[in-house]
Amino acid sequence: MKSALLALAVSVSVACDSPPPAGGTPKASVPAQDKIKEDFEKDNPKWKFAEGRWVRRNGVLAQTAETQPWAVAILEDRSFSDVDVSVRVKPLSGNEDQTGGIVFRAKDAKNYYLVRSNGLEDNFRLYTMIDGKRKQIASTQVEPPKVGEWHTLRVVAKGRKIQAYVGDRLLIDHEDATFSDGYVGLWAKADSVTEFDDLEASGTPGKGP
Repeated sequence: MKSALLALAVSVSVACDSPPPAGGTPKASVPAQDKIKEDFEKDNPKWKFAEGRWVRRNGVLAQTAETQPWAVAILEDRSFSDVDVSVRVKPLSGNEDQTGGIVFRAKDAKNYYLVRSNGLEDNFRLYTMIDGKRKQIASTQVEPPKVGEWHTLRVVAKGRKIQAYVGDRLLIDHEDATFSDGYVGLWAKADSVTEFDDLEASGTPGKGP
């Protein structure tokens, strides 16, 4: 009975993941009408830390405290419609999770898109967050990022098209119309201790939250 349940769980888990886009998939781009760069060298009052314990240290922004279910930081600077946003992420520790993610088209700390990596799981996932409830809308299998090593996450959202990268590799190519514009931000889950650096966003101005 246990083996049957395990097989079912594995099949369900695998069914959640799709192959990465084919090599010839057209890559979306957006005009850089507006830009943000954040190197975390100094305080920026436009950051809103809704959950978690976010600390600037040694030129990075670190999420350092266990937070259930997730830690959220929103940069309430410029609202973007079409957006190209990237950040460097370094997972440091976590027994339950070792996550780092990009929030985009955020209305507030409970309504946004999220793309995240996880050092304890071999998947890269895209979610909607609606009224604080998370829903997975796309996922693919990847090699987990290594603890203590930097990797770069990037999202390009153009209209309904959402493309997400780890490094230079396009891993998610999806369409969704839940959110059309909003702020960018950062995300971690549970007991993840994660550092972030070199956040960059550019695109077309949104209407705001």
